Amino acid sequence: MDRMYKLLLVEDDNALGYLLSEYLGMKGFAVSWAKNAEEGVQKTKTNVFDLAILDVMLPDMDGFELSQKIKSINPELPFIFLTAKSLKIDVLKGFSLGAVDYLKKPIDEEELVVRINALLARLVADKVEEPHVSQYIIGDYLLNMDNFELNYKGESIKLTAKEFDLLALLAKNKNQLCTHKEILTTVWDKNDYFNKKSLNVFVSHLRKHLGKDPRLSIVNVSRRGFMLRESEV
Repeated sequence: MDRMYKLLLVEDDNALGYLLSEYLGMKGFAVSWAKNAEEGVQKTKTNVFDLAILDVMLPDMDGFELSQKIKSINPELPFIFLTAKSLKIDVLKGFSLGAVDYLKKPIDEEELVVRINALLARLVADKVEEPHVSQYIIGDYLLNMDNFELNYKGESIKLTAKEFDLLALLAKNKNQLCTHKEILTTVWDKNDYFNKKSLNVFVSHLRKHLGKDPRLSIVNVSRRGFMLRESEV
């Protein structure tokens, strides 16, 4: 496994939830275990996952309804259903809602891992690999993606890792809005109140770094996000 994939597990059975989260953790996955649907929704709002594993029979709402709530938050997040139901109609309903797999209880942990690895490998292969960009030209500045430097007319400007990642995201989407959620999940890997407060501080730092070119500004789009704007002279 090239990197640690992040899994959301929503399972109300304490024994099974503990067993699966521990076993998947031993197999190299980062597992976030939610014990009910509402907790699963909240975790989806504040974390970035590669795959969700949803129990169909939950105390507060069924897994089918939960999957649709999760899709409204993150339409790209694939999910697997776990269920004790064996009726064909339930299986078909799961797939019709967009499930990438459907496992019946009792769960074979080894089979689950094999299926997860196969699904993740397929999903990664399906994604079109973005071409490597070695630099971004931002007005009179040059953001070098290979040596992680910001240069102004040959002068090197030192950035922290977070400053660099934030500026790279804004530069990639120059003159386009980057939402708070997109920024926080990309740069901080978590969308929450504390990181949102930190974001404002980092934006302030970047404004100072870019202050030598009056054409450049980082615009705060009220309650939505930020935009790196390069205006005409």
